[in-house]
Amino acid sequence: MLFICTHNAARSQMAEALLRDLHGGLYEAHSAGTEPAGVSPYAVKVMVEIGIDMGAHRSKGIQEFLGQQFDCVVTVCDHAKEPCPYFPGGKKILHRSFEDPSALTGAEEEVTLGFRQIRDEIKSWIESEFIKL
Repeated sequence: MLFICTHNAARSQMAEALLRDLHGGLYEAHSAGTEPAGVSPYAVKVMVEIGIDMGAHRSKGIQEFLGQQFDCVVTVCDHAKEPCPYFPGGKKILHRSFEDPSALTGAEEEVTLGFRQIRDEIKSWIESEFIKL
């Protein structure tokens, strides 16, 4: 599985970590971005809250995975879907857009709450979608 979003900072990173945690025996999970920009500390923080350590994760570009074969390539934001409507090496393509957490504003607790909500949406989706594949 390869999860793709714009910056490979939050949504695709959380999806990778959640799939590995929930279904690691069934899937090998990776993530990348069309414009990688570093892993969000908020994403790391909200994942630790549910017992998943993303401290060793790094932001990667999709170029790093060109030439590799994946059973499924998943875009998790509309912006990534546009430049990646087709990823060579993806046997199946899925798309599910989640709100961009980098657009969240406000006090630290408000931003953290927003990241938690997006994390929980991704987790629910992975729990229901990926056991079927």
